[in-house]
Amino acid sequence: MSARMKRSSPSPALPNRAMTDLSARLADLAVQGKTITYGALARDLGWRVADLTAALEQIMEEDAASGTPQRAALLEGRLSNGMPAPGFFQKLAELGIAPGDPAAFVAETRAALLAASSSA
Repeated sequence: MSARMKRSSPSPALPNRAMTDLSARLADLAVQGKTITYGALARDLGWRVADLTAALEQIMEEDAASGTPQRAALLEGRLSNGMPAPGFFQKLAELGIAPGDPAAFVAETRAALLAASSSA
């Protein structure tokens, strides 16, 4: 038997559990008013970064459809000075969301997530 940890990637076999794990982790970050890098969150969840970004895109679609703040704004690229990676903004554009000032959009979204989690 392998001593490796079992990965809980968002594979077709565990999509609901994996997405629930990700959503719970994002909610925890919002309550704490914290951000996290993609790599650190992937390690926390035991996922590959590619699986994480695919799941985040799904969450972004859900947030856009429901009109709620973009939870993926809580992520930051390793070399992005505290901002989400460029793929976050590309996905926003695909969803028809075009922030004029990306830094202000991220700051407002993070504040809205914190406020929503505090009132919940």
